[in-house]
Amino acid sequence: MEGAFLLEVSRRIKEFRYEKRLTIQQLADRSGVSKGLISQIENGRSIPSLPVLFSIIQSLEMAVSHFFSGINLQTPNVIVQRKKDYESFTKEDAKGFLYKRIFVKSLAASTVDFVILELSKNAKREEVTTDAFEYKYIIQGECEYMINGETYSLSEGDSLFFDGRLPHLPKNTGTDKCIMLIVYFFTQK
Repeated sequence: MEGAFLLEVSRRIKEFRYEKRLTIQQLADRSGVSKGLISQIENGRSIPSLPVLFSIIQSLEMAVSHFFSGINLQTPNVIVQRKKDYESFTKEDAKGFLYKRIFVKSLAASTVDFVILELSKNAKREEVTTDAFEYKYIIQGECEYMINGETYSLSEGDSLFFDGRLPHLPKNTGTDKCIMLIVYFFTQK
């Protein structure tokens, strides 16, 4: 499946959950899955199996046809993504990290996901890994990136590319928030 399609499914789950005024825990309970899994699915970090997806849709009390209505799998030649349409999301157990997805596109051999991260001064999270190569560009501020035990100091205009399977964690070292562009390159398996 296309990465953009999967992100649209994730976005719709969150949107319909909000419309139904359900918490993540309530939807998880109704669907018979964990709160963490619902959060990961809504943030595009996990792909639900078909049975889980259909259970979620059923728990949202809607027809499957309505849930998928209007999803377009055609890829336009030119894509413009307006700032007002950036999708904000957070990740589990991460305080002070506000991500904004600015662009995602599936390619023949991989999916590319463009995100802006606003890293507050008091941001807290454990080291993480991702199944992607990651490119970071510092738009504003300063940070240290811990990658596999090594520390890299970055400031405005600096960039970094690495294998996200290595444990990594950014730390804001400036006086204000640090804003960075992140590009994830997911390879198809």
